[in-house]
Amino acid sequence: MSLSQTLRGGHQGLARVVCFFGGAIWGLYWIPLRELDAAGILGVWATGAFHLIPLALLIPIVLFRRQYWRNGGLPLQATGAAMGLAILLYSTAFLYTDVVRALLLFYLNPIWGALLARFWLKEEITFERMIGIAFGLVGMVILLKIDHGIPWPQGAGDWLALGSGLAWAVSATLTRRYPMLRTVDIVSGWFIWAAIFTIVAGTLFTDPVALPTLSAFGDVLIWLVPLSLLIVLPTYLGITWGLPQLNPGTSGLLFMTELSVGALSAALLTQEVFGVREGLGIILISLAGLAEILLPRIRALG
Repeated sequence: MSLSQTLRGGHQGLARVVCFFGGAIWGLYWIPLRELDAAGILGVWATGAFHLIPLALLIPIVLFRRQYWRNGGLPLQATGAAMGLAILLYSTAFLYTDVVRALLLFYLNPIWGALLARFWLKEEITFERMIGIAFGLVGMVILLKIDHGIPWPQGAGDWLALGSGLAWAVSATLTRRYPMLRTVDIVSGWFIWAAIFTIVAGTLFTDPVALPTLSAFGDVLIWLVPLSLLIVLPTYLGITWGLPQLNPGTSGLLFMTELSVGALSAALLTQEVFGVREGLGIILISLAGLAEILLPRIRALG
C-alpha cells in the first residue's frame, strides 16, 4: 500500500505510532511556552503565539476548501472548538502550576474518553484498555503522592489542566464519531478556534498591561517560526489524522507518553523533584500507553 493510500484509507497501527510519538513531542511543549512567558508574552497570549504563525499558512487552505468547510457543518466546528479549547486550557495550565501536576490532571482524559466511547459511541471497554487505564491510574497515584491526601485541584492551573483533559476527550470522541471530516479541515478549525479563544480569554481575563508588545514578538520569532511550522503544525496534522481511527480511551492512553517525557524534562530543566517515586510512576504510565499495542501481540504469540 502506498503512502497516499495509507493516509487516505487509514492504518490503525500507524495511527497508534503517530499518537504515541505525538504525545512524546507534546511532553516538551511546556519549554517554549515558559520561554514565551519569560520573554513577556504572558498567559494565554503565549498559546496564541504558537497558533497564529501556522494559521497564516492555513487561512488560504481554508479559503480554497471553503466548500468542505460548509459541508463539515456543526460537527467540524464543534471538533475544532473542542480541540482549540483543550490546547488553550492545557497550554495556560503550565504557566500557573507545576509541569508534572498539569500533565497528570490532563491525563485523566483516558477515563473520560473511555466513558464517552462507551455511552456515546457504544464501544466496549476492552480488557487491554482496562489494563492500560489501571497502569495509568496507579502511575498517577504514585506521582501525586496519594499518601499525602486526595489530589484535588488546588488552584487555577490545576483546574485548567483538568478542564483541558475533558475538552480533549470530547474532541477525540467527535473525531471518532465523524470520521468523514478531513484532517486538514479539522486542523484548520483547531488553529482558528484556538486563536479565537485566545483573543476572547486574553481580552476578558487578563490585564490590558499584559498585552504583548511587538518587540516581545520580534525577539522570539527567530525560533518560534521554525518551531511552529516544522514541529507544532506537523504534530497537529499527524495527531488529527490518527485520532479518528482510534477509540478515545485508546488515544488518551497512547498520549500518556507525553507525561513521561514531560516529567523527565521538567526534572532535568527545573527544580521539580525527580526520584524513585517519580520514576516508578512514569514507567507505569508509559506501560499504560503501550498496553493496547503490546498485549494483543503477546496474547497472539501465546
